Amino acid sequence: MTEDMPRNEQEWKKRLTPEQYKIMREKGTEMPFTGKLLKNKDKGDYTCAACGAVLFKSDTKFDSGTGWPSFDEAIPGAIEYIEDNSHGMKRVEVVCKKCGGHLGHVFEDGPTGTGKRYCINSVCLGFNKKEK
Repeated sequence: MTEDMPRNEQEWKKRLTPEQYKIMREKGTEMPFTGKLLKNKDKGDYTCAACGAVLFKSDTKFDSGTGWPSFDEAIPGAIEYIEDNSHGMKRVEVVCKKCGGHLGHVFEDGPTGTGKRYCINSVCLGFNKKEK
């Protein structure tokens, strides 16, 4: 972790909004179809809202119809994968490799050649628009 990375949960609570804290640190989920980046079609980079690490490129985003931003590929080395058997389901959780923040889950039902669908909570993401 970097020098300015929070070292404990109290510091994370100061850095993140209450909704971001609930989702990114306590593994919550935002309500579907409510995220500010769900319908974003701008070109650029999607980043971790907690630490700024680049996670996804805009050209990997697609509309899955699920209510959360979906991507078919992550930036290599940006994501860690954790087996998640909570809520009676067998899933793969995705977290930011830099800060460990919960982002969402990845599924093997994507419509593109990768076969992946990264289902990510919008509140966990920042966006850096690419200038023309």
